[in-house]
Amino acid sequence: MGNTGPAELLAIWEAGLAHHGPGRALLLHRAARPGAAAGELRSLPVGEREADLYALRRALFGERMQVRAECGACGEAMEFDLDARHLGVRPRGQDGPLRVEEGEWTVEFRLPTVADLEAAAHAVAEAGGQTVAAVDGQAVADPAGPSDGDGLPDGDGLPGVDGLLGADGLSDADGTSDAGGFSVAGGFSGVGGFSGVEGFLGVDGTSDVDGFSDVGGLSGVGGFSVAGGLSDVDGFSVAGGDAAGDTSADTAEPAESAESAETTAAARARRALLVRCVVSVHRSGRPVPADRLAVAVADLPDAVQRRLAEAAERADPAADVTLNVTCPACGAATRAELDIASYLWAELDHWARDLLLDVHLLATAYGWSEPQILALSPLRRRYYLELCADG
Repeated sequence: MGNTGPAELLAIWEAGLAHHGPGRALLLHRAARPGAAAGELRSLPVGEREADLYALRRALFGERMQVRAECGACGEAMEFDLDARHLGVRPRGQDGPLRVEEGEWTVEFRLPTVADLEAAAHAVAEAGGQTVAAVDGQAVADPAGPSDGDGLPDGDGLPGVDGLLGADGLSDADGTSDAGGFSVAGGFSGVGGFSGVEGFLGVDGTSDVDGFSDVGGLSGVGGFSVAGGLSDVDGFSVAGGDAAGDTSADTAEPAESAESAETTAAARARRALLVRCVVSVHRSGRPVPADRLAVAVADLPDAVQRRLAEAAERADPAADVTLNVTCPACGAATRAELDIASYLWAELDHWARDLLLDVHLLATAYGWSEPQILALSPLRRRYYLELCADG
């Protein structure tokens, strides 16, 4: 993972403020593979990047991921933990293109890369389409318990004044904050001892009758299943059996015009991605000429597209992690996609803002410079902050 100390992470966070989804994902990926060039990172299969980001997340914030989702049926807030060790399975090596046969069609294709997803998003933007944000279940991760301004935790066990909790390996028996008001529990360890925070999952409101798919072979924690798929870096799903962004009657009733625009944008993205990734198409045993390939791909039947998505999911399960969460209140199942890049950025943003508050408090109290404060171990910084609070 390279040198991912506090100063380096703050630099990544600062650079990311000027970017959005793809740019921030690239910055995080560079932190996971510091020796790789941007072109090399963009050429990797999507699941390879996701696996790198999950590994980076485990190194910085530990294996436990706190997630919040809203039930699509009754609106109940659901909170649960995921074990990150079960996430981020790297794609299997392929000797050649993947092959799908369905009816009269035979299609060979390669796994989408990060560059393919960015190009698909760009194609939608050029066509005037709108990307789908949360309607299709795209995960939205965000710190759940920001500081109330005094620099102290708000009783939720999330990072408070020091923003670097748990590095000392100490934890209270009940998992709550200690006498100094600084949470040290939760089992979040790793480089720098950064504490994990809660994320929020957007939901699509759709219901899965059994609610326990396990397409990618990844078992969830606490009864939450994890499926593999393909999602882009701009907030819309571009593969899978149904058109991404396609909202069913169970959805939380968005405006019909918005629903149509979202479905159209997702269809454009999916078509652009297929055109880039399909290597060859045969129909009734006859090859489609290269100059007609894009048209043939755009006209592939839904059944063929579903088979392509299923084959991609099996080969690259980490490309899209979908949770089927059963509501404890009404029993309905809700699908939600966990976007590790967004989740990790939200954690980094929360941590960075807390750490800058630490720097401010310690610089005010002791006159130390930022490099001097960042050079302190999390444990020593914590005790100095406790002294400030006591004084």
